[in-house]
Amino acid sequence: MHFRVTLKIIGMLLMAFSASMLPSLVIALSLHDDGAESAFAISFFITFIAGFLLWLCFAKHNNVLRTRDGFVIVVMFWSILGLFGALPFYFSTPLSIVNPNWSYVDALFESLSGLTTTGATVITHLDVLPKSLLFYRQFLQWFGGMGIIVLAVAILPMLGIGGIQLYRAETPGPVKDSKLTPRITETAKQLWYIYLTLTVTCGLAYWFAGMNAFDAITHSFSTVAIGGFSTHDASLGYFNSAAIETIAIVFMLLAAVNFGLHFHTARTIRQKHYRASLLHYWKDEEFRFFLTVIAIICLITVTTLWLTNNMSFNDSFRQGVFEVVSIATTTGYATADFAQWPAMLAFLLFSAAFMGGCAGSTGGGMKVVRVLIILKQGLREIQRLIHPNAIVHVKLGSSPIPDRVAEAVWGFVSVYILVFLIMMVALLATGLDQVTAWSAVGATINNLGPGLGDVALNYGDINNTAKWILCFSMLLGRLEVFTLLVLFTPMFWRE
Repeated sequence: MHFRVTLKIIGMLLMAFSASMLPSLVIALSLHDDGAESAFAISFFITFIAGFLLWLCFAKHNNVLRTRDGFVIVVMFWSILGLFGALPFYFSTPLSIVNPNWSYVDALFESLSGLTTTGATVITHLDVLPKSLLFYRQFLQWFGGMGIIVLAVAILPMLGIGGIQLYRAETPGPVKDSKLTPRITETAKQLWYIYLTLTVTCGLAYWFAGMNAFDAITHSFSTVAIGGFSTHDASLGYFNSAAIETIAIVFMLLAAVNFGLHFHTARTIRQKHYRASLLHYWKDEEFRFFLTVIAIICLITVTTLWLTNNMSFNDSFRQGVFEVVSIATTTGYATADFAQWPAMLAFLLFSAAFMGGCAGSTGGGMKVVRVLIILKQGLREIQRLIHPNAIVHVKLGSSPIPDRVAEAVWGFVSVYILVFLIMMVALLATGLDQVTAWSAVGATINNLGPGLGDVALNYGDINNTAKWILCFSMLLGRLEVFTLLVLFTPMFWRE
């Protein structure tokens, strides 16, 4: 292990992260009644100086990173990022005024929720908070959406440090060695170009649909990041606009799709193969399965609301489709309180978040491709019962899945469920009821946000011990469990 090089990289990344506080500082200074300028100024200097001192102490150390170093850097940086990202929330006087029991635990919870794109919040009275603080909160989600490490691997090679180990540790999905371009730096850059394009397009669409410029920009951040934070307590329901909700649905779905598909589509468009650019999506089995599941849940939800909830078909369709897409993609926007719907629907929507988005997307959950592989393996076992001597391959598309990948998927799902159960028991031990504990762990480990029971609206009323547990749960979900848990195994630390 190269701890000195690791700390040097953490220092550089902290200095880079401190720049994320500058736009909010500029907003606070430009608005005379904002009141949060000191919080951002203090937080910026603390973060930058801490990063600079770390870098300065180990600036002369240069070693080639190994895979284990990548895991340590990723986990350390996300943890440290949450600690320093909490500073503007903690030092904010307006925030402590509207939330009287505000503490550092709350600030850390909000910071990690933003960076991991979970969208769970402990803040109330969003509508009266300073715009600088609201912007920072939304920007954290956009920053964390694609992953700060993916951004870093586009920069670190210029500093003489290879980034492939970081990319493998950070990239979500069951197969982590695939690259869209021959060089890892180009891969990271292409992913961010696509991410930025989606963000700008989404922001413009919101603006044309009637949002003001501030709301359009900030909501484009959380939509494309699949984060779900809003600048209003009523979330997107504040706008009461079918056009805005339709735009949100489109971009939530686009952000939940594997960004590798977007990359190939952009390349075919540049080559003027327009028909092939659309067919490329439909040829992907994960994409087809994802849309099919969404469509089936939408059909069940709309029909149930229409028949049992005394709603017109138009209202049932509008609210049902939006909530299904929002929850299933793990975004967490709201135009209605789905927790008040028939219990079957609330459970169905919440369970859909366990599948989450596609591999290589900004979505949370276990990822669609893993669920698809498990279903295919289940069907193979049924076929083997009927034909014991048959050789049946599990295929994804037209390609057989290597046994190593299938084993990794089973291992991941098994650990995911086990960790979920352990953390739910831990929350029950803090005094939360069963519904609240189950949904809080599910909402955080799947990076969804809204839960059921006492956390249906926000997480501000639960005890501090539960908040610490849920902070760990958010990190587990963002790093896809194994990346974090591997550091707790003795084997990892053996030379």
